[in-house]
Amino acid sequence: MTTTRSLLACVLACCMAWLAGCAALPARQPPPPAYALADVGAATLARVAAASTPADAAGRSGLRMLPEGPFSLDARLALAAAAQKSLDLQYYQLQSDSVGFMLLRAARDAAARGVRVRLLVDDFYTAGQDELFSTLAAYPNVQVRLFNPLPERKGSFVGRFIGSAAVFSRINHRMHNKLFIADNSISVAGGRNIGDEYFMQSETANFIDADVLATGPVVREQSAAFDLYWNSAHVWPIEQVVPPLLAPEDARRRFDEIAGPQGPPVPVRAHDVLGKTSVHQQLAEGRLDLMFAKATVLVDQPDKITRTTPAEQFDGSVTQHVMELMDTARTQVLIISPYFIPGRRGMERLGRAVGNGVKVTIYTNSLSSTDEPLVYLGYARYRDDLLKLGFEIYEVAPHRGASTNLGAFGTSISRLHAKISVVDDDRIFVGSMNLDSRSARINTEIGLIVESAEVVREFRRLIPARGFQSAYRLRLSDSGRVEWLEPREDGGFTVHHDNPGTNWIAEFWNWFNALFVGEEQL
Repeated sequence: MTTTRSLLACVLACCMAWLAGCAALPARQPPPPAYALADVGAATLARVAAASTPADAAGRSGLRMLPEGPFSLDARLALAAAAQKSLDLQYYQLQSDSVGFMLLRAARDAAARGVRVRLLVDDFYTAGQDELFSTLAAYPNVQVRLFNPLPERKGSFVGRFIGSAAVFSRINHRMHNKLFIADNSISVAGGRNIGDEYFMQSETANFIDADVLATGPVVREQSAAFDLYWNSAHVWPIEQVVPPLLAPEDARRRFDEIAGPQGPPVPVRAHDVLGKTSVHQQLAEGRLDLMFAKATVLVDQPDKITRTTPAEQFDGSVTQHVMELMDTARTQVLIISPYFIPGRRGMERLGRAVGNGVKVTIYTNSLSSTDEPLVYLGYARYRDDLLKLGFEIYEVAPHRGASTNLGAFGTSISRLHAKISVVDDDRIFVGSMNLDSRSARINTEIGLIVESAEVVREFRRLIPARGFQSAYRLRLSDSGRVEWLEPREDGGFTVHHDNPGTNWIAEFWNWFNALFVGEEQL
């Protein structure tokens, strides 16, 4: 769902809601609170995590970058298959496609082994999935909850939008968090939702994204963050929103029909781009290949979605903490954000850093690669000034995905979805937060700050020595116009004087739509 379509849906929703009433949620019945399981030391995953931890770890967490989609999917499936106590899954979007069904089947199978499964999904993109999640919850040991559910349950995304238009604030505020925790011992977290395009399985477009696998103290922090949301007043058990229509046995049979049979595994290479074997193989060998460093969880409070003033929304947010981290930069800041709209506050803070001699590099989507063109136009309002101030800007070239070495894009285009900030040579943030107003004030977010030169060096290995070969580098011409420099194999550049990969009709349409959407909503 693009912002443009959301805008049109909103306009239509307001008109329809005025003509005919809107749906309403039943009164919420608070479910009993539940928390991460602490008695997991005897579980296989806990023992592997312990065996992988050196004696001098001294409170540091074990970490591994997962920049490739197939390896990141393998990690989740391998952890689900090895879990013996619990699986806690929290996602903004969990699609009904091959990857989504793969993960849900893995959760079902874990529950059948006696594993407690808790699945928390934001309700924005669940159109048509009520039956799927309701029947999954019919399995013993499985609980499914929805964050900030929409009142209207029937129809398409637009139909639900229309039926829920009377409570637009409920529609507009979402849980953007992504988190996967197995046996309260090993986690996978970062930018990826659950869907084909996040794991290099789409035939049309795939995302450049990143996750971090973790063990040690930071996993307990993540479990506490999960529990914070699981027990929030903004979270509803699926059965209170979608009353069960089938007997449990029939519901389970129906889930099996929807999710389908087990398909072939997603192939992974012998080693990923960083030279590491798959998590599945390492678990089988009883030891994970990890780096150890101090890591801290940043997480928004669930009630951020009810705060009314920009100051209240920003105070204590993940965005605030990341901006404060950038303020401490001595030499350089790298911002990787698919949806980058710095706003006045960001321009002041980042501009001050550049003025103090800090090199600030931005890697974001181009207009031809983004799935949110209105967001690009919001960023473009600042783009020329950023270049004038001395920022270095790269925009993803959609046809150059192969140059990332992050997987086989084939004929699909590449789009950026990773959310990473690197400060100097020793600190890195990886999480769900975009550098825009929506992440700062409207949605909830989660992420990790890692303090480690080793981890930063490992991440920088993903960037070719010649720079971002997957992107256009932007510059200003002598006349002050933006130019896009596309890398060539001979080391030179092809210069584009107009926004590459687009046409004036598309740009005009996007500009026209942008007139109706405030920057704070992008």
